[in-house]
Amino acid sequence: MRKNTLRKTVSMALVGAMAVGAMAGCGSDSATTTAAATEKATEAQEDTTKADSTEKEDAEETKAESGDSADATAEWEPFAENVTLRVPVYDRGQEGVPNVSDNYWTKWIQENFGDKYNITVEFEPITRTDVMTDYALLASSENLPTILMEYDYPKVSQWANDGYLTTINLDDFKEVAPTYYNNMVENDQLQYSAINGETYFVFAERPYYNTNYSYQTFVRMDWLEEVGYDHVPATREEYVDAMTKIMEAGLCEHPGGDQQMLTGVGSDQNHAYRTLPMDETEWAMYGDYNIPSLGWEPNKELLKQKNEDYNAGISNPEYYITDTETAKANFVNGKSYSYNNYIAADMDFLTSFYEQNPDGKLAIQPADAVYGETSAWRADNPFGMILGFSSTATEDELKAAWMYLEWMSQEENLFTMQWGIEGENFNYNEEGLPVSVSDYSGDYTQGYSNSKDYWCAVIETRNAGTVEQIIDQTFPSDLPQSDELKEQILEFYNTRVELAEEGLGLVDCYFGTVLDAETDNSTALTELYIQLRDELTMCAPEEFDAKYEEAVQEYLDAGYQDVIDARKEALENGQTTKLAE
Repeated sequence: MRKNTLRKTVSMALVGAMAVGAMAGCGSDSATTTAAATEKATEAQEDTTKADSTEKEDAEETKAESGDSADATAEWEPFAENVTLRVPVYDRGQEGVPNVSDNYWTKWIQENFGDKYNITVEFEPITRTDVMTDYALLASSENLPTILMEYDYPKVSQWANDGYLTTINLDDFKEVAPTYYNNMVENDQLQYSAINGETYFVFAERPYYNTNYSYQTFVRMDWLEEVGYDHVPATREEYVDAMTKIMEAGLCEHPGGDQQMLTGVGSDQNHAYRTLPMDETEWAMYGDYNIPSLGWEPNKELLKQKNEDYNAGISNPEYYITDTETAKANFVNGKSYSYNNYIAADMDFLTSFYEQNPDGKLAIQPADAVYGETSAWRADNPFGMILGFSSTATEDELKAAWMYLEWMSQEENLFTMQWGIEGENFNYNEEGLPVSVSDYSGDYTQGYSNSKDYWCAVIETRNAGTVEQIIDQTFPSDLPQSDELKEQILEFYNTRVELAEEGLGLVDCYFGTVLDAETDNSTALTELYIQLRDELTMCAPEEFDAKYEEAVQEYLDAGYQDVIDARKEALENGQTTKLAE
């Protein structure tokens, strides 16, 4: 398998902020600290070559020790009787993408994997913004997919607690899926596989989880220049000043935009508002982003800014009924200053922006901008997708699921799923690297973000070349500012490497035990938080502090007190990861 070429230029290790400790019941008695300095993409080529050689030797050594062949699929035989494998795939409600459960690529998987091994592969659409409800409905109808997968540890922990998942033996998994297993070993992920001493999970790879360069904020540089700024605001004070001047100049009525908060998507991350270094107990009690931390000082500071922007007219007064598509359209149509999105070869809103605004000029918000206390951010999980397997799956269905993960891990299959068909979805450049066709709309149209929701079971991002080359391949090349924006994205990445070394890439606390309080209260608390958040955003500034205290008490009484007490107890019992000293 093509191993993380990205890691030729950047070390894949926890950087600075948090140490990933071994979970209780996961094969270690104490927390361990793993930290490594992150190399810059601009380091000398001999270092890159040396790192690549070392990585290759390590991978070969791992495989030699386990006795695995380079391609375990070569030894497989078809099932004697047909096996149905049901695989979840996110339905994101995106326009311009094919039916998530029936398209060219689902058929390609069936023809190249399913038919070969007498497996019928069915894809189960899962609403991205309401994952837990969809899985709960499938469970209640005794129709869970063979594979269950999500990005957030508390959600999969809840599935284990609710009996959705079967326990697994990783030795058995390794026999069927040695490539996938060895990737977990190399990325130090096995320690997360167990809850209360029982093994439930396997993990996809997440390259560069602690730099998050693929998610960017695009801002109206032309507006900034028109009101006297030659740079993107670097502080909260500059931001408010710039927005005020943009409104006064008549460029935009409510430049701050904003949109409604949805349940289950980890909104209101307050990492930039935290006092560093953090207190470990507070980090464990409040740091998780799945249940918003109403009552913690960083959350109060974040919401106070929301209140200030709303009352100043910076925010869209109808943000609470503004969905994602409307927010995107507002940016394209000059009704907001910024828009956030993952970079991809086809970014429809950028294409539409330049069509609608031929003289428009965009810029990337710098990584070191400080709109809170610091420029800290929530580092992604040190793993990609978390996968478990249905408790109702038969032995053959379980094996078929593991075969699917191993098959998708093979270089040729993964490359095709990620990049598509040469001459249609991508072409090779002069360096021999694939470059996506940004405006492709033919028979081989890929799903959301280059069909990510199919191959994310193996790895979270596409990798081919250095960081600079990957950005060049991933970001559209046919926009008026393509080269300029690519340079800014690379600068964003390099800045984050430096910030991560300073400990500003903050990793969440992970719990090696099921927290019933979270399972019982997470959905209701998030729904209540949205209500309270809107009330706090829209109240008069002089009422904010009193209303915040009232909201905090209501939130605690609704179950959040039980959640933070349970988290604290888990920390004290040694059932969590540890905060780096």
